[in-house]
Amino acid sequence: MTTNKPRSVLREASHQIIAGGSAGLVEICLMHPLDVVKTRIFGFYKGILPPILAETPKRAVKFFTFEQYKKVLSLTSLSPGVALSAAGLGSGLTEAVIVNPFEVVKVSLQANRDSFTEQPSAFAQARRIIESDGYGLRGLNKGLTSTLGRHGVFNMIYFGFYFNVKDAIPANPDPTLEFLRKFAIGLTSGTISSIANIPFDVAKSRIQGPQPEPGAIKYRTCFQTMSLVYREEGFLALYKGLVPKIMRLGPGGGVMLLVYEYVSIWLQKNW
Repeated sequence: MTTNKPRSVLREASHQIIAGGSAGLVEICLMHPLDVVKTRIFGFYKGILPPILAETPKRAVKFFTFEQYKKVLSLTSLSPGVALSAAGLGSGLTEAVIVNPFEVVKVSLQANRDSFTEQPSAFAQARRIIESDGYGLRGLNKGLTSTLGRHGVFNMIYFGFYFNVKDAIPANPDPTLEFLRKFAIGLTSGTISSIANIPFDVAKSRIQGPQPEPGAIKYRTCFQTMSLVYREEGFLALYKGLVPKIMRLGPGGGVMLLVYEYVSIWLQKNW
């Protein structure tokens, strides 16, 4: 008994990581053309490798941590519905802590690419950021509070809405209709989550991106940035970019949840 239990835990964890990574991979392959269709008609899959390398492990973390928090919270007095949302929140906060330094480096490379005589690697740029500004909220973890809000709010609604609504609506015995039922709930979940978290996304972009005046830091913290954007540019500025985001994360959110569920079922049956 002492040897079988660790193996089963390891197998369960590997199922979650593989299914989560598969969900990210399929979502990128299906939705990536939406990122390039605005500028190109042909070559829809040009430049797809970097998103695959970045998003696949990130999605694996998202789903794996959600399952771990869900397991722990099932032991508490929380109702199942609240526990699912809380597990999603925990998953989002964990994901944010892991991905934020990579986001800082990516944004820095994009913002300064015209000033480079030779494009540095991500590791070289990370080293420059650490040497000049350190690891803290002005350096490699700049914009962390906004990233925590972005991922925390998204995952809390994304997982909470999907699993609560899926459990509330009876399953359909017809496989095709059942697939469509789950996809519709996932699409709605991704759409609502995108609408709820985009102000955090806007704040993150302002904090991590180039400041309006060189040498002066205008956007410092998450809620200070939201307040400033609201006062200077109006309420709608907090929802800038909402339509393309929904077009990507609405159906993409449905795809990920479906792939995760079906791959998990297949792995449980065959491995």
